[in-house]
Amino acid sequence: MIEYAVVGSGIGGSSIAAYLDAKGYETVLFEKEPYLGGCSSTFIHKGYRYNTGATTLAGYQEGHIVKNIFDEIGFKPELIATDPSIIIIQNGKRTPRYQKLEKFLEAVEHNYPHPKNREFWRLVYDIGQEFYAMHGQYYATSSRLKKYLSMASFFPLLFKFQRYLRINTLDFIKDFYGEISKEYMQFLESQVLIVAQAKLKEVNFFTAALSLGYTFNETHYVIGGMGKLFDGMTASMKQVRRKTQITTIESLDEHFVLHTNNECIEAKNIILNSTIYQSGKLFRNEKIKNYYKRYEKLNNYQSSFMLYMTIKSNKKFEHHYQLIEDKVFPHTLSNALFVSFSDESDNVISPQGCYSVTASIHTDLRWWENKADYRQKKEELEGILLKSVCDILDIKKEEIVHHMAASPKTFQRYINRSQLGGNAITMKNFLPKLPGNDTPIDGIYHVGDTVYAAQGWPGVMLGVDNLRRLLHV
Repeated sequence: MIEYAVVGSGIGGSSIAAYLDAKGYETVLFEKEPYLGGCSSTFIHKGYRYNTGATTLAGYQEGHIVKNIFDEIGFKPELIATDPSIIIIQNGKRTPRYQKLEKFLEAVEHNYPHPKNREFWRLVYDIGQEFYAMHGQYYATSSRLKKYLSMASFFPLLFKFQRYLRINTLDFIKDFYGEISKEYMQFLESQVLIVAQAKLKEVNFFTAALSLGYTFNETHYVIGGMGKLFDGMTASMKQVRRKTQITTIESLDEHFVLHTNNECIEAKNIILNSTIYQSGKLFRNEKIKNYYKRYEKLNNYQSSFMLYMTIKSNKKFEHHYQLIEDKVFPHTLSNALFVSFSDESDNVISPQGCYSVTASIHTDLRWWENKADYRQKKEELEGILLKSVCDILDIKKEEIVHHMAASPKTFQRYINRSQLGGNAITMKNFLPKLPGNDTPIDGIYHVGDTVYAAQGWPGVMLGVDNLRRLLHV
């Protein structure tokens, strides 16, 4: 019988599966698609490779959680350091997000001058440095007692940052800056939305500070595409089952039976890399289904609309851009488009002389459910985003070799998930309300961006590390 069955190969699933296997536990990783990574995978369309969604590796540096987990697995990825990590373009202004605070301050003061800029960004920088230096926190939710005991581990953090935990970011910025232009507020909100997956009024300033300050840490470009990370970290695993979808899970007295279309697999423990509010669909047991129903209200229906391009150009492009327009794009939730380019030397993900481009914008998945106007809306938004990218980044029509788009329905079809970005840690969804990596049901665990500790590589990896601690492995 298998010790751990991990369902889903996203950041959390692949990481915990590779970790458990490296520590000697019999572990099987199941993935519906032929490629690993879920929202962070790399796929091929008509011979061209694209990063599916996530395009940046953050947190891979000494003392940070991503590198720590990779080191435990025994995996060293092939990376290129990115600095600036992103170029923000708004109304013709280009603001590079440099890792060095002083270098970034020079750029932001030039484009958005304000007497309080230095004080504000120094605060953002210091909160990030102090947070990542803190250790010892863990989060358990399998019982009320365990939750209360685990919450005690957060007291030093809560005490240190209490001022920034009690106020939403919009009010904090208004109080801090006093007068601030609409343009600068959009600049700040667009960056928070990328990382925190929520707007300024929805998150406390502590969360926003970590979001605004992620570029002060090392960020990396993954050579060959994001999918190479998952292939690499699971390369030593004995059992990785691609193209294997788990249809139902049966709960027995002391173990589980996972059903696919053509076989049954027995496992002592289940680790789900599915969303917390959709996981109940996998189970037959009514008690387990009812447990997951309590989390259905966390589904914010937020998702992404994606534009993929291959362009042939002699121009030099940075790895990442954020393009901020004046108005919200039709059929989306944002006026900001995040655009990523492959490295000009990376001929694995794109042919020589070409760039692989992934662009994303927030949308509401419910807007894409009507079959009657689905195709028309998809083609309309694809055209609008294509024009915005080309106009702002000076890409000519004849340089476009191939392009396509993906909606939340596309993601549902290929990765079994239409909600993207995970559960935002908002003012209403903070500790101790956040779902945990453990559950009150013996043998069922979770990783991913809808449970502790939220989105992105650092957030999901904190959850992997938390689960490792809870499993005592």
